[in-house]
Amino acid sequence: MAKASVQYLCSECGWSGPKWFGRCPECGQWGTIDEFREPRGGAGAAGSRTAAPGRTARTTAAGAVADSAATPITEVGTDDVARLPTGFAEFDRVLGGGVVPGSVTLVAGEPGIGKSTLLLETAAHVARLVRGGGAAGAGVRLVAGARPTVLYVSGEESQAQVRLRASRINAVEPNLLLASTTDLATVLALIEQERPALAVVDSAQTIVSQEVDGISGGSTQVREVASALIDTAKSLDVPVFLVGHVTKDGSIAGPRTLEHLVDVVCQFEGDAETALRMLRAVKNRFGPTDEVGCFDMSGEGIEDVADPSGLFLSGGAGSGGDEAPVEGTCVTFTVDGHRSLPIEVQALVTASVLPTPRRAVNGVDASRIAMLTAVLYRHGKVNLLANDLYVSTIAGGLAKEPGCDLAVVAALASAAKHRPIPRTTCAIGEISLTGQVRPVPRLEHRLREAARLGFARAVVPPLRRRVAVPGMELVEVADVRDALAALGVSARS
Repeated sequence: MAKASVQYLCSECGWSGPKWFGRCPECGQWGTIDEFREPRGGAGAAGSRTAAPGRTARTTAAGAVADSAATPITEVGTDDVARLPTGFAEFDRVLGGGVVPGSVTLVAGEPGIGKSTLLLETAAHVARLVRGGGAAGAGVRLVAGARPTVLYVSGEESQAQVRLRASRINAVEPNLLLASTTDLATVLALIEQERPALAVVDSAQTIVSQEVDGISGGSTQVREVASALIDTAKSLDVPVFLVGHVTKDGSIAGPRTLEHLVDVVCQFEGDAETALRMLRAVKNRFGPTDEVGCFDMSGEGIEDVADPSGLFLSGGAGSGGDEAPVEGTCVTFTVDGHRSLPIEVQALVTASVLPTPRRAVNGVDASRIAMLTAVLYRHGKVNLLANDLYVSTIAGGLAKEPGCDLAVVAALASAAKHRPIPRTTCAIGEISLTGQVRPVPRLEHRLREAARLGFARAVVPPLRRRVAVPGMELVEVADVRDALAALGVSARS
């Protein structure tokens, strides 16, 4: 029997070490460290694991033959892999065009953000696609030996609970197989037996292997579960979606090696008080890592949002409509990955009755507001130091990029001077402490998106090279005073 070493594991953050602490040295929580015993395998243990079907076992002895001979790189084929669409255009965009056969994708996010709902709908879409030859009709080629089924394994809910949620979000398909188990051997047996087109395991922290010691969700268990699922996915060419929990600081629970083992790591983000959800690829071996997908969460499920401009702009903004402009608002454009998103900044300025004026922000960096208020007073001649300032964005959008500085300053000046900015005008630029308006990256990309949404005029920093955007007037400003004058909200206007 292999010798077991005593280790201590934090149930909150997954920290492990050889010594017990009353307070976890990693997350600072009290009373979360427990003892567990991890078997210490030798050289023979590594090669004793049974090889997956169709794969030659690998040994560690000298002179052993590997699974396959090394091949010159010039002889390696470059045929494109047939990706499996998820049914969400935004999900496919983040993954790089769809799901790669044999890949393992980790989807992490806060509790209640919608990870299970997103993957259950994805499983239903794939099941609907591959049912009755639908895959061939849609140009999708299944891996040899794969059956037109989708397997959804839940370690947190019973089959009846998953069925209720599937009924609510219209994800009931006859070839969508449900299983409720926390045993790793059972999960692997189901995948090998069914050979589905897609497998979903919810979640990595609830599945337990009987071959190793340790509590559910601990470092040893999570590492063993991930390694076994990856081996099965690679050997059978079955793509696997793995749900991951996060800790209080937002990082993925369990050992850091979990993120290194899987092929794709996606973060599902959003504010629980709003319907907006963002999916970002933190790691992607088969596509870009700077893409972001937008989703709308509702009681009927999740829908992808191809054009998120309607979420971040109030009615009539940028559309050239007949609605009168409102004071204290200004629109800017941020860049998230390859996508340019419009953000509407709203500001309210009131006389303060407190010894220390109030600064309330939402979606904007509070320290940035303090700096911009001082710059506005010193270089823009608009004194708001003694006023209560309220700055917010629409629908949970984030205006924390430096390129949003000019729009924040414009919204504050508009609210203070009671002069609205035209709805067809946007402002893009970073403001320095000297009052200069500095360039921002990918300005032309932002301006083209603004022109597409109906904006006819943009206040921008001095251009290093000529930018031509059809249908849009570009007003170049060098400092804050010129920018406020161009927007019609300066102290002298």
